[in-house]
Amino acid sequence: MSTVSDFSLSTPSGADAGLTPKQLAAKYGLEVSGRRPGLTTYVKQLWARRHFILAFATARLVAQYTTAKLGQLWQVLTPLLNCSVFFLVFGVMLKSRDSIPVYLAWLCVGVFVFQFSQSAVQAGTRSIADNLGLIRALHFPRACMPVAFTVIQLQQLLISMVVLVGIVLLNGQMPHTTWLLIIPALLLQCLFNAGLAMIMARVGSKASDISQLMPFILRTWMYISGVMYSIQGAIASWPPLAKTVMSLNPATIYMDLMRYAFMPNSFSKHYYHGGKDHAGHALPQHLTLPHHIWFTATAWAVVVFVAGFVFFWKAEEEYGRG
Repeated sequence: MSTVSDFSLSTPSGADAGLTPKQLAAKYGLEVSGRRPGLTTYVKQLWARRHFILAFATARLVAQYTTAKLGQLWQVLTPLLNCSVFFLVFGVMLKSRDSIPVYLAWLCVGVFVFQFSQSAVQAGTRSIADNLGLIRALHFPRACMPVAFTVIQLQQLLISMVVLVGIVLLNGQMPHTTWLLIIPALLLQCLFNAGLAMIMARVGSKASDISQLMPFILRTWMYISGVMYSIQGAIASWPPLAKTVMSLNPATIYMDLMRYAFMPNSFSKHYYHGGKDHAGHALPQHLTLPHHIWFTATAWAVVVFVAGFVFFWKAEEEYGRG
């Protein structure tokens, strides 16, 4: 009885005898499953999936509130309830409304705008961990997930903007040409949110506990961004360096853009020291925001989006594994 103890089905024979696995793969054109493509190729793959991203986001948005009795109304009720609580605490009890023109409209714009970033970051953090089944079953650029969840939050904001416009009008703020600035302001914030969502998606895929910490981080960010009170008034007496750092807060920047777009005259009077310059002279009725605010908003959007995209792409091979 003969034995072939040294024979193995995994050992190459014939013309392939003696070749290493790497050499075999090169010979037959084999590649690692799920191998990370080059950055340019990855961008093209993501762009090719744009219809999937939109369809996925729309389907998730529709399904999100199907089990709730009020359904899609919660997209509007949630920020309105937050506005009501903040108005009672900060506007009435702490009397912030005394120093800010049309405080209710000013507050609601801030709440709606900040909630856009807040929700995008929270959803992005869980976008990989909560969709492992889809990620493991299908081959597609994983960046589709955090980008799709950012689109979901944008869709929610656009729906709730109908109510926000009504609040602004009821506060005596008539339509103005500056309302056209809402579009570029939202686009810049959307880019910023997508970049931040991709950063947090990679972090959340490796450390799932970060999702438990994010509400505390985001709540702190909200309180230091001037959502419910005047950030300009709060830091008026601060040292120049501290004032500069606070003024570069991206959440504050995007809220300033939207507040100016919705209520240019009222916001300008508040932003520019109550309508007067440093010498106490009255400023013109129609004022524009300093150019550095648009520059800063654009810089935040581009830098965070590009950095977030590259950071997420670097770990493309690791999502859904382990």
